[in-house]
Amino acid sequence: MKTKILLSALFIISLNQLSAQSLRYSLAQPYISLSAYSIQQNDALSFTGNQAALATTKHTRIGIFGERRFMLKETSVYTLGAAVPTRLGNFGIQINYAGFKNFRENKIGLAYARKLGKLIDVGVQFNYYGYSIPAYGKASAINFEIGALFHLTDKLNAGIHAYNPVGGKLGKGSDEKLAAAYKIGLGYDASERFFISSEIIKEEDKAVNVIAGLQYQFAKQFFAKAGFISESGSAYAGAGVGWKNLRLDISSSYHPQLGFSPGILLIMHFKPKTE
Repeated sequence: MKTKILLSALFIISLNQLSAQSLRYSLAQPYISLSAYSIQQNDALSFTGNQAALATTKHTRIGIFGERRFMLKETSVYTLGAAVPTRLGNFGIQINYAGFKNFRENKIGLAYARKLGKLIDVGVQFNYYGYSIPAYGKASAINFEIGALFHLTDKLNAGIHAYNPVGGKLGKGSDEKLAAAYKIGLGYDASERFFISSEIIKEEDKAVNVIAGLQYQFAKQFFAKAGFISESGSAYAGAGVGWKNLRLDISSSYHPQLGFSPGILLIMHFKPKTE
C-alpha cells in the first residue's frame, strides 16, 4: 500500500511540477515536437508541437510514441498522432495517455491546419483533457490551442503557439484550472541532413523554459537526435532507422534527480504508389 501511495505521489509531482512532464500540452515530449519547425524533418507527430505544422502534410501519416518515465511502468506516457491531408485543409488527431489504476490522465485533440499563401501556415486544435484519481474523484475540461508558422526563408522557419489562452476550470464548481502556456520557436534546415531547433516557453506561474535540439542524418536510412530542457536540467537523445514507409526510433532522456526515461517511436507513411 505504501508503494502505491509513493508511486501516486511521484506521478502527480512529475506531471504537475515539471512543465516537461505534463499531458496538458504537447511540450511533454520535445523529442517528437521540435520537428514542427522543419520542412525537411516534418513527420506524423510534428503538429503536437505546433498545429500549423499540419499544413505541409502531403500524405497520410500515423505515429505512436511511448516513454517509460523514470524507468517506472506506473509513470509511462503514450502518444498517438495521425495527420491526414484533404482539399479543404489538413486534419490531425492526437491522443495522449498516462497513468495506472491510482492515477490516470488523458488528452484527446482534433487539429486543423492550412496554408495562408507561401509564407504563413496556421493551425488550431480542440482538446478534451481529463484525469482520474479513484480515491479523490475525477475532473475534465475542454480547451483549445492555436499556432502559426512563418517561412522566413527556404531553410529558416519561425513559429508561435498558445495553449489554453482563455483559461478554463477542471469540472463544475472547481477552483483548479488548466494553466495557459505560450511559446515561440525557431528551426533551421541547414541541409537535407542537418536540422537545429529551439523553443522558448512560458507557462502560467512558472519560470521561462528553453528547449533545444538537433538532428543529423548519417545516411538515407539512419539519423540521430539530441537536445536539452533548461527548466529541469534534462537532456534527451535518440537514434532512428527508416525502411520504405516505416521509421523506428529509440530514445532516452535523463533527469538529474529522477534518472532515465527510455522511449520508442514508430511512424508509418502512407504514400501513393506513384511517389
